Amino acid sequence: MAVIRFNPWKKVYKKPFGAVKENEVAIFMIEVIAEKVVSVQLIIHKDFQKDKTVNMSKTGETEFSCEYFFNHQAGLYFYHFEVQTQVDDEIITEFYGPTEQGGEGQKFSSAETVWDYQVTCYKRAEKAPDWYRNGIFYQIFPDRFANGNPNRIINSPKKNTYIYATEEDEPLYVKGPDGEILRWDFFGGNFKGILQKIPYLKELGVNGIYLNPIFEASSNHRYDTADYFSIDPVLGTQEEFKNLLDTLHENEMHLILDGVFSHVGQNSRYFNVNGTYGENTGAYNDRYSPYYSWFTFNDYPDDYASWWGIKDLPEVNKEDPGFQKFIYGKEDSVLSKWTKMGVDGWRLDVADELPDEFIKGIRGNLENFSEKILLGEVWEDASNKISYNQRREYILGDHLQGVMNYPLRNSVIDLLSEKKSPKIVAMSLMKLYENYPVDIFFNNLNNIGTHDTERILSELGHHLKKMDLAFAMMFIFPGIPCIYYGDEAGLTGGKDPENRKFFPWETINQDIYDDCKKWVTFRKNNPLLKDGEVCFFYGKQLFGILRYSDDDYVALLINPGNYPTTVNGNLTFISDETSMVEEVHRRLSNRTLKENSYLLITSEQKRKSIEKYRSITKK
Repeated sequence: MAVIRFNPWKKVYKKPFGAVKENEVAIFMIEVIAEKVVSVQLIIHKDFQKDKTVNMSKTGETEFSCEYFFNHQAGLYFYHFEVQTQVDDEIITEFYGPTEQGGEGQKFSSAETVWDYQVTCYKRAEKAPDWYRNGIFYQIFPDRFANGNPNRIINSPKKNTYIYATEEDEPLYVKGPDGEILRWDFFGGNFKGILQKIPYLKELGVNGIYLNPIFEASSNHRYDTADYFSIDPVLGTQEEFKNLLDTLHENEMHLILDGVFSHVGQNSRYFNVNGTYGENTGAYNDRYSPYYSWFTFNDYPDDYASWWGIKDLPEVNKEDPGFQKFIYGKEDSVLSKWTKMGVDGWRLDVADELPDEFIKGIRGNLENFSEKILLGEVWEDASNKISYNQRREYILGDHLQGVMNYPLRNSVIDLLSEKKSPKIVAMSLMKLYENYPVDIFFNNLNNIGTHDTERILSELGHHLKKMDLAFAMMFIFPGIPCIYYGDEAGLTGGKDPENRKFFPWETINQDIYDDCKKWVTFRKNNPLLKDGEVCFFYGKQLFGILRYSDDDYVALLINPGNYPTTVNGNLTFISDETSMVEEVHRRLSNRTLKENSYLLITSEQKRKSIEKYRSITKK
């Protein structure tokens, strides 16, 4: 039996690392140690196509190499190796592919059972605007952040809703027997409130805001759009929104809106079940409505396609030319109106529900403007996502420039809750890095909490030291950090609606706030954290992130456990391509980390830059 070695996370085995640009060449090298090697072959195929066999030539005593030209268009390619050796008169065929975690592979007994490595082939680099790549973002759920009116008066209360008595009340849904919402609830957050809190955000270090939906709707979350061209009056007026936008820009801050284009509200002007926009208008009331073709009726008018079967959210046919023109046509479309006004980018809600061509159309609209960003809500690895039986093209070029990084959130919770070992977490993050085009990976919006997840503090058992470590991971990790409103203030809560409490302006947890601001400041003062390469490393009880360039580095080492541990020179660096590894390893060796704590080291020229933060570093 041959000894076989291959690890695509190390450039000696595969160049370039990770994703490959269309019409470029990758070099593969595999080590085979055997008495007599008969043949070594790379077996590779494009997604859903037949295998191609590439003979590998001997280039060293035990090394075999080949080149592969990725000239069959962008998409996913999958590969493994077939090795034939001879022992006496017997020809032995072995197959080599990845383990479940990726990286260094393993042998398989047959072509039918071998697993494949993945290569993502993309069309072009997704360069994001500098303002975005330098961003510290803050997600605001508008109804729950701040009310800027005198005496907290609510703008334009909606019929058949209720308003909370105090901002400290716990959110609560009033539901019917089938789980439907009977009365929507409002705290009354508005644009004036956000405007008044710009100094707070600037003091925290925020320079970008991602707003949950702001268009007219029935609900407090506004994912049931009623009119894409109108601001929800509870939030204020269009003039107040424009004032907020202009003031943000004057303060060198930017704004991304939430685009909800897979469905609308049943009481919207487009569907209009309750006749709000006229008794005989809307697709529900009029087969000749200009909006009728947007929807799919099984039995008109009450049996219609809806998002996940929720009748309140009629699903829109995104392939309808009229709807496409309405959303992203060059003139007079939804995107054109708000982007012309100065909106800096869009986050696409439930990107899985939007066909690739629809997303491409949105991207095409934004290309008519300068310095805009397009992100998508994707919860898994966006490189190989399949939805509705289609392999998605989210990050192959001309579509999304980045996605929300839910896999990072999952890894943070798995590590800090000790659900998975540091090794498994490090390898899962490295696999994500391998699968994403590098620009996409660095464009992702990193989140450890959103309006759709449990609060991170609750996930971590209200453990303040673990919360500090969660912030550390988000701000050191490649990508754009995004704080979910109130996480820095100590808000807790489970699933919706508990994760959407009003911001606790009178009871901010100062310790958590200081920890968050510490990491914001550290990131802003270290450009390496915006553009530096990354290497993950681990020990038995330790997890680390190394960010580096040719002559500089920042290394974070975390002990997520509840017992102290000492670094005994046993750290494993997943990639050893940087000369920094030896120095980092040496400097971390024999250091003791207390329970739920971290070490942060920088290269010699950067050491002094963190001295002023050590006084507030939690030990």
